[in-house]
Amino acid sequence: MEKKTSCCFTGHRPDKLPWGEDEGDPRCGRLKRGLAQAVEDAYVSGLRHFISGMARGCDLYFAEAVLALRECHGDITLECARPCETQADSWPEVEQERYRSILDRCDFETLVQHSYDRFCMTRRNRYMVDRSCRLIAVYNGMPKGGTCQTLLYAMKKGLDTVILDLEDFCQ
Repeated sequence: MEKKTSCCFTGHRPDKLPWGEDEGDPRCGRLKRGLAQAVEDAYVSGLRHFISGMARGCDLYFAEAVLALRECHGDITLECARPCETQADSWPEVEQERYRSILDRCDFETLVQHSYDRFCMTRRNRYMVDRSCRLIAVYNGMPKGGTCQTLLYAMKKGLDTVILDLEDFCQ
């Protein structure tokens, strides 16, 4: 895929979301709608290839938004960039099923490395940024963590960044 038509994503896991794992919370619904709009805006601007890091929480919301938009626009592709083979092994069974369902429907699956180590998530994040011209981020403003690091790396690399401030969806 061409970098100039690719968009990647970074965002928080459930433990950093105000609603945790409760996707029935109205704030989560607002965020998912905002994320779907950001994906559609990326499509309208000419982006066709979307890359998700497949972490729990916002990464999966993003992947599902891309798959939903792909139903309307057949020229969209979803790439699932997995940091390691065991990424979802310790997740609750329902989340593992969701993960496998997304993998079954994606167009490309990239395994960044076989085994887990403490740098595999960073390698996955850099892989995505290095192959994209835009980053969509769901960010809570905290100066620590993988979302912040990925956002800073994308800005350093000159990517167009779209930041969905988590606070905006919690009103």
